[in-house]
Amino acid sequence: MATFLFDQIIFGPVRSRRLGISLGVNLLPTDGKICSFNCIYCECGLNEERRIQARFPSRDEVKEGLEKKLIAMKQEGVVPDVITFAGNGEPTMHPQFGDIIDDTIELRNKLCPAAKVAVLSNATMLHKEAVFNALNKIDDNILKLDSVLDLRIQQLNVPNQPSFTFEKLLSQLCRFKGNLIIQTMFLRGEVNGMNVNNTTPEEITGWLNALKQIKPKQVMIYTIDRETPLNSLKKVSKKALDQIGKLAENEGFNVSVSY
Repeated sequence: MATFLFDQIIFGPVRSRRLGISLGVNLLPTDGKICSFNCIYCECGLNEERRIQARFPSRDEVKEGLEKKLIAMKQEGVVPDVITFAGNGEPTMHPQFGDIIDDTIELRNKLCPAAKVAVLSNATMLHKEAVFNALNKIDDNILKLDSVLDLRIQQLNVPNQPSFTFEKLLSQLCRFKGNLIIQTMFLRGEVNGMNVNNTTPEEITGWLNALKQIKPKQVMIYTIDRETPLNSLKKVSKKALDQIGKLAENEGFNVSVSY
C-alpha cells in the first residue's frame, strides 16, 4: 500500500481521531524516516524503504517555524487543541529533544496557553534521562504498548535492538508513576506466512495486567486507519475494539476508542 512522509517541520493543523485539532511537529529529516522501531503498520513506510539524505532540523529551526505558525493561526482565529510531536519516525531520537520541548512549552504558554503539548513515542528512548524528564513535563505523554509478548513485539514493532523486551519496556513505563497515556494499536493479519493477532485472550489479559502496573491516566486504543506498508494487515472490527475498551474500563481506566 502507499505510505507517505511529512515534508515539513511544522505541519497541519489536522483533525486527529484522538487529539482534536492538532498542529504537528516533525523532528526528523523531511526526506526519509528514522525510527528505533520498524512497525509493519507505519503510515510512513518501512525504514529500509525510506533512507535519509537530509539532517535533523535544528532546535532554532523548530522554534522559529513553530512560533511563526502559531502567530499565523492566532491571527486567523484558529487555536490548536494540541501541539503534537510525531512525524517521520521516533521524535525522541532528536539529539536536542529536551531543549525543543522546553522551547515548545514556552511558546505554548505565550501564544496558545489553552493548547496541550503531546508527544507520540514508541518508548524506546526512555533510558535517556533527558528524554524521560522532557516527557514528564508535557501534558500528553503518549507511549506505545502494542503487546506484552516479546514474539509479538518483534512481529509488530520490529525493534532495531534485538535486546528490547517487554519487561524492560514495562519497567520504564512504570517510572512515570501514572503520568502517561498508553496507546495500543490492535490489528490482525499475516506477516511472512505467520499469523499476527494481538487481540487474543492471552494478550488482552496480559495487556490489562500491564496497565494495572503502569497505572496510566488514559488508555488510547485504535486500529488501522491509513494505508500500511503491508497489504496483509486487517483492521479489527469496531465491535471487537469496543469490547477491548470495555474490559479496560471495567478495570477503572479512562479509555478512548478510535476506529
